[in-house]
Amino acid sequence: MAIVKMKRLRLIALESDRSALLRRLQKLGCLHLSEPPSDETAWDGLLQRETDQSAERQAQLRLLQNALDLLKRYAPQKTGLLTPRPMVSEQDFLDDKDLPVHLAVAREVTDHAAELNRLVAQETRLVSERASLNPWKSLDLPMELTGTKTVNVITGTVPGPVDFDLLQGQLADQVEEAALYRLSQGSEQQCLLLMCHKSVTNQALEVLRNSGFTTGQLNGWRGTVAENADRLDGELERVRRAAEQEKAFLVDLGVKQDELRLAADRISTELNREENSHRLLTDQRIVCLQGWVPEADVAKLTGLLEQFDCAWDLADPTEEEIPDVPVKLKGNFFTRSMNCITEQYSLPAYDGVDPNPVMAPFFIFFFGMMMADMAYGILMIVGSLLFLKKKRPADRSFMEMIFWCGISTLIFGALTGGFFGDFIPQLCKIINPDSNVKLPSLFTPLDDTLSIMIGSLALGLVQIITGMTVSVVKKTKDGHFADALWDEITWWVILAGLVLMILKIGTFRGVPVVLVIGGLMLLFGSTRNAKGFGKVTALISAIYNGVTGFFSDTLSYVRLMALMLSGSVIATVFNTLGATFGNVVVFIIVALIGNILNLLLNLLGCYVHDMRLQFLEFFGRFYKGGGIAYQPLSLQSKNVEIIKEDK
Repeated sequence: MAIVKMKRLRLIALESDRSALLRRLQKLGCLHLSEPPSDETAWDGLLQRETDQSAERQAQLRLLQNALDLLKRYAPQKTGLLTPRPMVSEQDFLDDKDLPVHLAVAREVTDHAAELNRLVAQETRLVSERASLNPWKSLDLPMELTGTKTVNVITGTVPGPVDFDLLQGQLADQVEEAALYRLSQGSEQQCLLLMCHKSVTNQALEVLRNSGFTTGQLNGWRGTVAENADRLDGELERVRRAAEQEKAFLVDLGVKQDELRLAADRISTELNREENSHRLLTDQRIVCLQGWVPEADVAKLTGLLEQFDCAWDLADPTEEEIPDVPVKLKGNFFTRSMNCITEQYSLPAYDGVDPNPVMAPFFIFFFGMMMADMAYGILMIVGSLLFLKKKRPADRSFMEMIFWCGISTLIFGALTGGFFGDFIPQLCKIINPDSNVKLPSLFTPLDDTLSIMIGSLALGLVQIITGMTVSVVKKTKDGHFADALWDEITWWVILAGLVLMILKIGTFRGVPVVLVIGGLMLLFGSTRNAKGFGKVTALISAIYNGVTGFFSDTLSYVRLMALMLSGSVIATVFNTLGATFGNVVVFIIVALIGNILNLLLNLLGCYVHDMRLQFLEFFGRFYKGGGIAYQPLSLQSKNVEIIKEDK
């Protein structure tokens, strides 16, 4: 497989056909519109960018998404993990006659939610006010009463630990014309009532302040505590009923969620079209656009363009245009599963190499080697197939990757005799302590660790050499065979010479001929572009980078053995833990829970470490990233599955 070849389209059409043309191109779904040339003089100042008219659509989309978020909160729909997206025909998807109705529903949802938020805030305030009155409930005087003609009435608080009897006695001793009453007592504070002659008010307050007496808690209140409590209780009841009514309205509107999601997808589609129209150039009479179309789709694109009064030309990208050409990876049922891996790193440059065909066998093989358990493999296969069939995701690559890795895991599990670790032997031993049942295996992680480590290093060396081979082929095709000769082939000769020297083959009078040839090639190749003392530093750098590169990169593949060993050990530990109870049912429960946790942990660990091997040790040999993703103007939906029409 390879990177899809692209054709550059340049088109001039009538401004009156702009909207219809963009709609038809979007429905066709194969043209990637590119930005117009930044050099304005190339167009003699006659054409300008099409005005961006997407602001209204963006506001509508925000309204719909906000309404959906609110309904998800107040009227959640019960959907399973495998619930598929609703299916809708292309014709129905493009029919937006009900959009005003859906926008009205979205506004109704936001209005009810806003009113509910206001009521909730009001309820919180009322509850706080009602709670603030509780400590004063024994006060039967109007709270606004501050005194009579000769007497001051003052309410206040002191900290909870204050000894009230002592404080009351101190006040009685020092101010005879004052009386202090305790209305309530709590751990944090005590509520007090002070009644004193106006002439001794300051003296009485001075005594109380020494114990932390503060006033003002009832400022702003009118009437008795009981009257205000009854009023607040009535307001709370009214507010809560209104809030429940608003919630009921939102629950009733929850049935509209599917319609709102469809409307949001429609708006997103129109927004995508209008944002792409901003890439057009116009003088209000004609429009010009430039884009890229896969070579295989040229026929259906030209068939569409022939239905409009327009002029166009299609051409291969020039050398200067290659960095701007979008990249689409051409994959089959096997290699397309690696798209999710490659896209996380970076798409290859248009003039680079599609890594998926050469990466897929290694990635899947390594993943299965690290997991190495038949039961885990079966669960991965069944789970991925079930997800793909039931959920029908728009991007299938990740689950397809899990499927292929599940097959590899199953195969390696059969080779190592692992089925939830040593689940079956442990189970048989609980049933019959004299049992010696063991699953057949070619090798086991716990008994053949050294052999597995050597095999991991050998596999790593194979992948590294494969990466170098891809680099040699690419450089040769591009006419740079000399670079391939001195950068990669030289090291092949050196490695071959080392092997022959160890095997004592190909020597002349004790001199390893092939190794000497490789050394001379390294000497010449690394210093061919250097001068003077730079030749020495270039040679040292080439030797150091080459040797350490091979050694460190190859050593990284030991993680294949480490992950296989750790997964097997964890599974065995959980099985042994379950077996200690000596009960079949308990053993099965403990072992299955532990193995499910081990499966989830290994899925993450193997995925991350496998990606690391590909990105660092493999891609570094040949990969040229930085490609622009191929994103054609098309019908794209997040919430529904569009059934494409044949025509």
